[in-house]
Amino acid sequence: MANVAAEKSKSRQGGEIGHPMTASRPGRAAIWMLGAMVSFSSMAIAGRVLAPALDTFEIMMYRSYIGIAVVVGVAWGTGRLGEIRARRMGLHFIRNISHFAGQNLWFFALPLIPLAQLFALEFTVPIWVALAAPLLLGEALTRVRVLSVLLGFGGVLIVTQPGAVTIGIGVIAAALAAIGFAGAAIFTKMLTRSENVTSILFWLTVLQALFGTIMVFRDGDGAWPALALWPWVVLVGLAGLFAHLCLTMALRLAPASIVTPMDFMRLPVIAIIGALVYNEALDMWILLGAVVIFAANYLNIWQEQRGRRPVG
Repeated sequence: MANVAAEKSKSRQGGEIGHPMTASRPGRAAIWMLGAMVSFSSMAIAGRVLAPALDTFEIMMYRSYIGIAVVVGVAWGTGRLGEIRARRMGLHFIRNISHFAGQNLWFFALPLIPLAQLFALEFTVPIWVALAAPLLLGEALTRVRVLSVLLGFGGVLIVTQPGAVTIGIGVIAAALAAIGFAGAAIFTKMLTRSENVTSILFWLTVLQALFGTIMVFRDGDGAWPALALWPWVVLVGLAGLFAHLCLTMALRLAPASIVTPMDFMRLPVIAIIGALVYNEALDMWILLGAVVIFAANYLNIWQEQRGRRPVG
């Protein structure tokens, strides 16, 4: 009886400080991933506006300082400042080094290649996550998950038509960014098992700001954005922070190998934005790829919900 009481107490404490629930909830995770999709797309548009005036490290630095102000302000306003704890700092450091490298490579590639191509290369992330999750997270690599990842990536290939891809520095940077993002997703999932969202976001913004400041001023020089650019700087900061909030919440609600393939839905959206805003090519292959990507996500979520359905 004492053990049962202890477990109940532990469960209540987990709910109070934001520990993840044990039951997977892919439907709710999908809603959070929708918010991440909107945020990442907004950040891409703002990043393109800023690219001619600021380098990638400067964008990351300003974005992170804005993030710190928002996280601390919201935590203070909601009485959650006490949830910020300096625990598992080694894992926080590794997670943020991985993300910092991936995000800078992503911003570097942003003005060099079409948006659909950039996002398509980024969407190799679920493949890396699916391969690493069994080793680092102990998640099962089921046949359905493998099939959904391969199907989703097949949709990416339909959209991008790889025979037309020219391998240049932008393509290489985008491909390497995907590896950094995959590492960040894995380590974020590991953090959600013991840390609350407020603490994860706080150390995300603080460490990213530290890394960015070091890289900006390593040569003793840094650019101050023109007044007209500040709305875009703020948008990058807010969109980036909200995207990570959405991703962290989704990872609390479902396994990483379920959450990351949902992000495939961002590709057809950004392809349409690229066509409307930047006059980038949009044809039937985009629509066909979108259908295949949707089918991959639906298969993954359906299988997860089917596995949770009570028998009898």
